[in-house]
This record gives sequence, structure tokens and C-alpha cells, in this order.
Amino acid sequence: MPTLNLPTPEGLTPFTTGAPREFPRATPPFPRLALAAAHVVADPLAEQDPWLDAKPDWDATIAYRRYLWSLGLGVAEAMDTAQRGMGLGWTAAQELIRRSLDAAQDMPGAVIASGAGTDHLAPGPEVTVDDVIRAYEEQCEAVERMGGRIILMASRALARAARGPADYERVYGRILSGVRQPVIIHWLGEMFDPALDGYWGHADHYAAMETALAVIAAHAAKVDGVKISLLDKEKEIAMRRRLPRGVRMYTGDDFNYAELIAGDAEGHSDALLGIFDPIAPAVGGALAALSRDDLSTFHDILAPTVPLSRHIFRAPTRFYKTGVVFMAWLNGHQEHFVMVGGQQSARSLQHFAALFRLADAAGLLRDPDLAAARMRRLLAVHGVA
Repeated sequence: MPTLNLPTPEGLTPFTTGAPREFPRATPPFPRLALAAAHVVADPLAEQDPWLDAKPDWDATIAYRRYLWSLGLGVAEAMDTAQRGMGLGWTAAQELIRRSLDAAQDMPGAVIASGAGTDHLAPGPEVTVDDVIRAYEEQCEAVERMGGRIILMASRALARAARGPADYERVYGRILSGVRQPVIIHWLGEMFDPALDGYWGHADHYAAMETALAVIAAHAAKVDGVKISLLDKEKEIAMRRRLPRGVRMYTGDDFNYAELIAGDAEGHSDALLGIFDPIAPAVGGALAALSRDDLSTFHDILAPTVPLSRHIFRAPTRFYKTGVVFMAWLNGHQEHFVMVGGQQSARSLQHFAALFRLADAAGLLRDPDLAAARMRRLLAVHGVA
């Protein structure tokens, strides 16, 4: 196994990789629905201003979705992990959704749902709740016109324009009344996007939950499920236990997903997670074990991925996409470590070194020699011989 010097707070320290883990393979249906919010591969050779433009490498981007489907995971398309609204605008998102829906046709059993929001509407004092409704309707209609299922994303414009819970009830009621198929509602917390602070009309999450639950109860036939990304398992469990019958809870908790998916005597969470992008082989193996009612193996596989996930999603949490793409590069899913919006610069060298060690501990460096060679290249760029 390769050895390399990795930076730590104490200085450079030799580190020898272990062997990659062989995860069980199985095919769906699994006892839990599992969707990976997939990242976008940037085109490093495109002429662009990296902080302003989004020029994806479409072939590599779609190839990664095929990889996720091959492991039995569904794809949550054009979400936060794809840098939606944080580098990837609505025009590029539409192209991404169209290409992914086309690719899914060639993959038997492929599951895909796509984000619809209001990110083409810039928040501002002149933006009204009616403007937000029209923006949501435009994106929902576009996704459904392409034949896609909708993940109804949180809206920065709504967070700015709303004057209280009633405005959220009005907007979501209007949109849910108009969609053709049940949607997944995404409640993205302010730790992922500070512009969403006070969503649902309350700064307190439990008070906000009351508004969200009222919306869901009033339109349960149009809600497949809700994904909450608050990084707080107690809040997720509290909401899960109050959902109407038939409405799923999709965990968005990248800190506590293993126990939330396993569940308790009163229920469990399905999953729609950004961390499933870099740990997809482990997720497939864990779900295969769960299919056999083998909870011991399920937890044995996922337990070492949790420290990795907590590191990738550490504050500032919105920079987690950098760790996701770094993992894809280490594992040979893309030939470069370049991101939409230049976000490869959002984390420190020590962060990457710790991520490398944690990925190795989870058995997720599928080719240690390749991963070590690429880590050495990153070290060299930072002046570490």
C-alpha cells in the first residue's frame, strides 16, 4: 500500500493507506428508498470566468449518474450538491435535467427526481409573493414537460418576500395544487444556505415545522415525501412521527443518516443525501445488508462513513460540495479537481488531508495507488514536496 506525507496540525506525518473494502452488491428494490444528490463535473478546458460561469463536462457528469444507478441508488438531480443556485443557474440546470432524464431511459429501473425552485428569480425588496409563485410554476412546468418528477426546492426569494407563515402556506398550496405528480418537498436549513434563515415563517425550527406540517397535511395527496436538511436527528424524528400516512420522510441529515435510515419501533427514514454521492458503494452494500435484515452488517458498513460525512459537511456547511468532488477525483470518476464556480478552493489542504485519511478508514479509496498519486499532486500544487 502507498505511503505519503500528509499535513496535520503538528506538521507533515507519514500515512499508509489500507486496502479498499469490498461491499456487498444487490439490486433494488431495497427496504428504503435511497437517492444520491449528484454533483456536476466541470469542464476545465472551457473558456470561462470560473467564478461566474458554469461550463459542465456533460459526458463525465452523465457517466457519474450511470455509476450511481448501477449501484442501485436513485439520483436527485440539479440539487444543492450540483451547486444549484451556487454556481449552476437555471439555464444549465434545465440542460442537466434533460440529459439525465434521457440517460435514465437507458438504465432499467433507474430512479430520478429533479429540483424545481425559483433560483432564476433574484431576491430583492421589489419581489412579491406572486412573483415567487410564477417562478415556481415556471420551473415545475419545465420539469414536468420533460417528463420528470419534482423535488420542490426551498426558495431564497420566498424567504425574502414572505411576511409570515401564511405566505408559505399560500405559495406551497398553489404549487402543490398544480403539479401532476406527488413531489418531494425539500426544507434546506440555514446551515446549508444562510439566505434560508427563518424558512416557513419562523426562526425556531419547531415552530417552522408546524407550518410545514400544515402544508403537507392540507395537500398530502400531492406530497410523496419531505426531505429536511437541518443536521438534527431529533427534529427529523419529531417531524417524521407526525407526517400523514403515506408521506415519506427522506433524511437530509448528513451527520446521523445511518441510525435514521435504520429507524426505530415507530418508523424509519428513507434517504435523499449529498453524502451518498461520494459513499455510494457503501450505501449500496448497506442497503443490500438491510434487505437481508442484517442490521449488524448495515451498521458495520455505514459506521466508518459517518466521521467522513461529518468532516465533509463541517461548518461552513455550504462548502461540502468541495469534499464531494474531491472524492470523485481521488476515485478516478473525473480527471481533474476543478469545480463550477472555482469552489475547489473553498477548503484547506489540511481539510483535504483529513478527508483522505477518513475515506481510507471507510474503505472508500477504490484504487489506493491512484488516490495517493492524486493526493501527491494536490500537495505539490500547495508547495508540499
